Amino acid sequence: MSARALSFTFNDTNALRTAWMPLFERGGLFLSTPVRHRLGQRVYMLLTLPQEQEARPVSGIVAWLSPSGMAGHREGGVGIHLDAEEQSLREHIEALLA
Repeated sequence: MSARALSFTFNDTNALRTAWMPLFERGGLFLSTPVRHRLGQRVYMLLTLPQEQEARPVSGIVAWLSPSGMAGHREGGVGIHLDAEEQSLREHIEALLA
């Protein structure tokens, strides 16, 4: 199973709040994507947060799959469980959403 590289920009805190997945131990993000992924697949992202100009490299593991049209979702996507090394990112996101 090969790693995937993704790029996402959150233009405002509402979009980030919708994507944030605090149910994961280290936090995570739900990312809408038509690309198929597998549970456990490593993902590398360039992530741009609200009010930031620079994209930051982020890594994690696919821990949630939501196919298009399932459970009332219009778009399919994946839940990415952040790696332990992303603790400062988790804290930053939680501060933005507070």
